Order: sequence, then C-alpha cells, then structure tokens
Amino acid sequence: MSYPQKSYVEHVAVRVRDIQWHIDFFYQVLGMDVREIDGPADAPNQYWTIGGMQLMSTPGFEAPPSNDAGWLAHIGIMVEDLDAAIAEAHKWKVKQLPQGRNWLQLPDGLAIELIQASGNSVVEVLAINPRAQ
Repeated sequence: MSYPQKSYVEHVAVRVRDIQWHIDFFYQVLGMDVREIDGPADAPNQYWTIGGMQLMSTPGFEAPPSNDAGWLAHIGIMVEDLDAAIAEAHKWKVKQLPQGRNWLQLPDGLAIELIQASGNSVVEVLAINPRAQ
C-alpha cells in the first residue's frame, strides 16, 4: 500500500429532481439535519446534511437504468432503530427492493440500504466534526 494512512467517505453527492422531497425525507425519516445550503433556503441549489448526503437540485434529471455501470448502486445508511426507520420510510411511498425489507428505492431511482447500528455508534460518529482544525 503506497498511502499508509486511513480514509473515509465524508459525503456522497446525488442529483435529484425534487430537492425539497429529498430534504424532507432525509430529515424526517433519517434525522439528517442541515449542515450547509447553497442558494435560498426554500429552493436550494444544493443541500448538505449532517450525516454525509449532498443533494443537488437537477429538475430535469433522469437516472440511468439501475444496471448501467455508471450509476451509483446504493448508499448504505446506519440507523439507530431499523424497524422505526423502515416504518417511517414506507409512509413516503418508497419502493421496497428485492434485496430485503431494508433496501428502498426513492422516487428519483436512488437506492438506499438501511443498516442497524450497534450501541451508540451513530451518535458517536455524528459528534465528530471532521472539518474542525
């Protein structure tokens, strides 16, 4: 290994047709609060969450088919209470995927895998400010 240090993904940017729907979903279903907004708060161009999502408003966006090698396969999201998160997500009329009840497809085609976290790991990770100097 030529780079002896460790790394991690700090955020994932996704294009969405309806940014407000996605902001509301990630906040109300998964508790991902705002970290930063680009543009007006009521119609942002981009929206970053605490928890690693960057939503990019792209009203005419059409996701390629899920079997296209260039498309993001899915995003795995650690949750404190898997059953509660799944129940809340279904209120948003998301589609359950064949991989299991914790695999969901959002309206723009984005697939998410909800994963039960152990102990206080979600709180502990979110308490870290990776951009602090």
